[in-house]
Amino acid sequence: MPELPEVETVVRGLAQTVVGDTIESVWLGSKPEPLKSPAVVIERTLRHARIAAVRRMGKHIVIELDRAHARRPKVRRTRSKTSPGKDTAQFIVHLGMTGQLLVSKPDQELEKHTHLVAQLASGRELRFVDPRRFGRLAVHTRNGFETAGLEPLDVGFEIFVSLFRGRKTPIKSALLNQKLLRGVGNIYADESLFRAGVRPRCCAASLTRDQLRRLYDSIQQVLNQAIAAGGSSVSDYVNAQGEPGFFQFEHRVYGREGEPCLVCSTPVKRVVIAGRSSHYCPLCQK
Repeated sequence: MPELPEVETVVRGLAQTVVGDTIESVWLGSKPEPLKSPAVVIERTLRHARIAAVRRMGKHIVIELDRAHARRPKVRRTRSKTSPGKDTAQFIVHLGMTGQLLVSKPDQELEKHTHLVAQLASGRELRFVDPRRFGRLAVHTRNGFETAGLEPLDVGFEIFVSLFRGRKTPIKSALLNQKLLRGVGNIYADESLFRAGVRPRCCAASLTRDQLRRLYDSIQQVLNQAIAAGGSSVSDYVNAQGEPGFFQFEHRVYGREGEPCLVCSTPVKRVVIAGRSSHYCPLCQK
């Protein structure tokens, strides 16, 4: 599943290519699973809207829409109160496990599992492709979209420490809890715990301040390095231009079960915690 670095990479690519463009028309596929908002509402909200900004919130892509120039002249009516933000909206995309949000040329072949095509005034198309259909598309017409949890790249150390006080779950489970830190997933939890020298089964509440400091620094380092490398392409992930990331070549434990640790040569182990695979070095991580 694309995690924070992959989503951030897609967001940055979209911000460089489609901001300022206008959506002229929208085609939606027949599969209902990706749609969290009704198809007619998505189509009506996106059509004629200008893409004002693109940002990330956790693992969600938030496309800010300016609909001011999309309004049609109407018969003059008596003046009435209107809600603030009536000319703005948000298009929310969650990539799920295999979702891709691509900026494509109109003559590029349409992939089999394409669920949305937004034709842009520039002549390009914004396409959402998702073979397994765990991704989600939604619109918010009053800019009310919000997710739980704190952004791991923005949270301060003291607040980070407070997140784990009294939590008797394994630290790996706590890191995957999106109500605490949003955007951290399996790959980057494993990689951060390895760099911090902390085993994934350790009770979150039992970690010392020094261990939490190492973990905090490791999360910052790993996420920033992964963003710089364009994310990890271990499955279907590609950026907005259809290009893979390269951070998978920097993985030290994730997906390396049985292979020698890159630090001490001890075979990397895999355990299952709360139904998720966790990879660690039994010597380097205590």
